[in-house]
Amino acid sequence: MRKIANSPERAKRSVWKRMLLFGLSAIILLIGSGFIYEWLASKQAIKHYPAPGEMVDIGGYKLHINKIGSGAPTILLEAGSGETSLSWRDIPAQLAEHATVVSYDRAGYAWSEEADEERTGANIVKELHSALEKEAIAGPYLVVGHSLGGMYARLFTQTYPQEVSGLVLIDARPENDERDTKPILEQENFSGNPPASALKLLKNSGLFRLFEDFLLEGLVEEQDRGQFINVIAKPSYFDAKEKEGVLAYTTEDAIRGQHLGALPVRIIARGLPQNYAQAGLSADSGRKLEAIWQAGQRGMLDISTDSELIIAENSGHMVIHDQPELVVETILNLFKQKRLQRTLDAEVALTVKYKPYIN
Repeated sequence: MRKIANSPERAKRSVWKRMLLFGLSAIILLIGSGFIYEWLASKQAIKHYPAPGEMVDIGGYKLHINKIGSGAPTILLEAGSGETSLSWRDIPAQLAEHATVVSYDRAGYAWSEEADEERTGANIVKELHSALEKEAIAGPYLVVGHSLGGMYARLFTQTYPQEVSGLVLIDARPENDERDTKPILEQENFSGNPPASALKLLKNSGLFRLFEDFLLEGLVEEQDRGQFINVIAKPSYFDAKEKEGVLAYTTEDAIRGQHLGALPVRIIARGLPQNYAQAGLSADSGRKLEAIWQAGQRGMLDISTDSELIIAENSGHMVIHDQPELVVETILNLFKQKRLQRTLDAEVALTVKYKPYIN
């Protein structure tokens, strides 16, 4: 009798177990399908998004170097943290009408392969220089750096001073940024970007591809999301970006107190403040962080006796997207000035050489 009385309860438990098993199986199947879907889509992306430039072996891994245009100087474009050769959009093409232009992807980014070396500024600068040598892309270089790339541009210039004829810094990260902002961010309990492990999971599971408009809102502009999903967002990219961020202080240390003599330096600073509230920071902390950044832009005037500050009035941090025409104009004006100076120097040299024959 007891056994018969318990039969309905056992039957119910059996039904629930089957439902739970079915539910777990469905979830596992769904997750597995997402991974398979992403794997297949990524394979197709390799065919549909070939590298526009050359893959240059620099000793066990390859960097993607995209060279267009011709003539001197050679304009080197160094992108910011998490940014790639694609971030410059139409700027290289506009500059290529006047000179040689080189954009590239740092190791692990976009088409470039992952590097074995630490992601310090010293290694990054060395890798770029090695690739330029391998491709016989000679200077003089006019080096352009945006955001974190501005620090790498400064270090490149400091490391190879005889090969650089000018420097353009676009809302570049100041050399004391981590030191000056750390107390404020710690007070705010700011955790920064999601860890690379979480971002790789979102990518490999296909969630980035399936829900790109939702997951990338506020992070990647709509027109760039296709390229981000298919070219940029690889596991190596998230790892490289995170490692660069952790070791950025080594580049700050390397360029602190830098002075580049009379090298022409143009500094483009944003005119519009960052949206710190979007990052979960208080208004007071946001004001302090913006003041530190703007002071850093002006502090970079001291790195050369021939420096000039230009305010991008209608731009936030992504000046290269908000006011690309200002970026192009600044770069062209700088190397036109250099050409004019070389012409004047040549005329002076001729005058001195033939002065005894001039009445």
